[in-house]
Amino acid sequence: MMDLRTNSSNNTVYADADGTIAYFHGNFIPKRNVKFDYTQPVDGSNPETDWDGVHDLKDNILVVNPPNGWIQNCNSTPFTSAAAYSPKKENYPVYMSSYPENFRGLHAIPLLQQADSLTLDGLITLAYDSYLPGAEMLITGLLEATAHASLTSAEAKAALNLLKNWDFRVTEHSVEMTLAQFYLNTYYASGKIPKMIGNKRISRLGRFEYMSQTSEFSERLDIFEKAVQQLTSDFGSWNTPWGEFNRYQRNDGAIQQDFDDAKPSIPVGLASGSWGALASFGTRFGDDTKRQYGTSGNSFVAVVEFGDQVKAKSMLAGGQSSNPNSPHFDDQAQPYADAIFKDVAYYRTDVEKRAEKTYHPGEID
Repeated sequence: MMDLRTNSSNNTVYADADGTIAYFHGNFIPKRNVKFDYTQPVDGSNPETDWDGVHDLKDNILVVNPPNGWIQNCNSTPFTSAAAYSPKKENYPVYMSSYPENFRGLHAIPLLQQADSLTLDGLITLAYDSYLPGAEMLITGLLEATAHASLTSAEAKAALNLLKNWDFRVTEHSVEMTLAQFYLNTYYASGKIPKMIGNKRISRLGRFEYMSQTSEFSERLDIFEKAVQQLTSDFGSWNTPWGEFNRYQRNDGAIQQDFDDAKPSIPVGLASGSWGALASFGTRFGDDTKRQYGTSGNSFVAVVEFGDQVKAKSMLAGGQSSNPNSPHFDDQAQPYADAIFKDVAYYRTDVEKRAEKTYHPGEID
């Protein structure tokens, strides 16, 4: 299937009952002249920029059955997909991958290196590990700044004292996570983070490195003061648990939800993959909301064990139905927030045990 070579954008992980695992970094990759920088516009009138056919599958970035026994795919660089057994960057044309490393990759690798004899439930526990490497980098840089500059407000000082003892794990009750998110949001809104390094767009890791390592100490503390002020203004106190701010809401069957703080919603103790969360809960604000609501990340999740019989568990954000009057419109919402998976009815007998009704094509209900 991969040799059809029609996938120009997505990476693919493969596994089967025989124990074979593989990572394909796409399969449709044109042969190009390496003297050009294809992350920038190139002169299409120059015949040297033309394709010279398409790479054979065997020449693409590929991992098959690495000796470590696992592959991680966090939409980051393929050159850390199997730790020491990853493809070597120098063995491939530079245009084959421009994906940078990200916090999810940095989070996944140590967990997988320590994992042993994983069960389905053990893999779920690993995938929902609550540590956030991005938070550690950002807040460590903020705390470092206090040795060189001073905060002015009592609220900011109290908030910073709380952060000093944070283990950089996210939970529904974590005030530290709320502070970190408001600090990050305020930094992004400040316009102080460089957008380019040389002629390259700065990566997310590069932005975090600026905020935590390169920026002036006084700048970090000034932005933290503003973040605490904003949090206090929005919620009445800087001492606001993460679940009060970070929510899941499904009001109707529309793909694009119109979020409303006045309507019912569920607290969620997960965080965005931009922090390094493996179980990513990407969010956005509504047109006039103080809370942020989930819109991306872990929407459908499945954990599968291959063998003589397939065993799997899954969850779906919200529910299977788009009809608000259906009992299956939101019956998976709270289990989703709580990371409680359901058994997959993979075989006919299992499906029939769960059937609420049966019909034959052509029958009218």
